[in-house]
Amino acid sequence: MAVPEADDVRKKSLVKLIADVPGLVGQLIRDELDQIKKELVAKLTALGIGVGLFAGAAFIGFFLFAVLIAAAILGLAVVFPGWLAALIVAAFLLVVAVILVLIGLAKVKKGVPPVPEDSIDSVKSDVRAIKGMGKYDH
Repeated sequence: MAVPEADDVRKKSLVKLIADVPGLVGQLIRDELDQIKKELVAKLTALGIGVGLFAGAAFIGFFLFAVLIAAAILGLAVVFPGWLAALIVAAFLLVVAVILVLIGLAKVKKGVPPVPEDSIDSVKSDVRAIKGMGKYDH
């Protein structure tokens, strides 16, 4: 029986390594994707818990606000009759709500229509400048 020469063994080893490359690369990609999935699941879980805690805090904050309103009514009831104290607090809240609505309407009017007009004009200007039909001023 003949002993294989060192070059033959190296060639077979090299050919085997080259043949194994696609499988190894595929396995590497699958492993990386699995790692990405695990990391995303962990981050999304933490995010979900955080959002849930914020929602719970907002819920408790709503009741806190209601208690503060009741405290304001009871505080004013020391000076005024209870019905008048409640009316005063309600009027104050109505004024605050109206102010917030007016500010909100002004902001909405500034945002309508939601088209980036300045950016569109800039792109049109750039296209004209590239075509040689206009001046580029930026």
